Amino acid sequence: MEMKIRTYGDPVLRKKSEKIDDINEELLELIEYMKKTMYSASGIGLAAPQVGINKRLFIIDIGEGIKTIINPEFIESNSSIIEMEEGCLSIPGTYKKVKRPEKVTVKYLNEKGEEIIEEADGIYARALQHENDHLDGIMFVDRLSTVGKKLVSKKLDAIKKETLKNL
Repeated sequence: MEMKIRTYGDPVLRKKSEKIDDINEELLELIEYMKKTMYSASGIGLAAPQVGINKRLFIIDIGEGIKTIINPEFIESNSSIIEMEEGCLSIPGTYKKVKRPEKVTVKYLNEKGEEIIEEADGIYARALQHENDHLDGIMFVDRLSTVGKKLVSKKLDAIKKETLKNL
């Protein structure tokens, strides 16, 4: 089953997500639905809030196989900041450059409940940070410069208007 991807303007995208206490059949089923939804939308990451569920969970596949990230905690990030273009399934057709740390170290649980600590760089580090932002009610456009925000404001207003009309 595919899930509806919530779009900019939907209040669920601005809520802080709750920690997951139990990895059970219901959660594993949600993860499977999220995978189908993400692949169908040609995304490389999808956070639970993007499908209307405020739980600290996201999935990522940057071409090296799918990773399930539950209750992520960022332990470290380096001081080297790089700017790369980002997009988001919840803000269709909008791409802008965002500054983020180049490398991060993150601790999380996988779908088997195993604790994983890993260092990430490049597109994987960026995807981790982007998806984790969703868990805190932050969207990539919030990280744009004032000029960047002005450049996308009309598009965001149009998406928000359409979203609110369909709620």
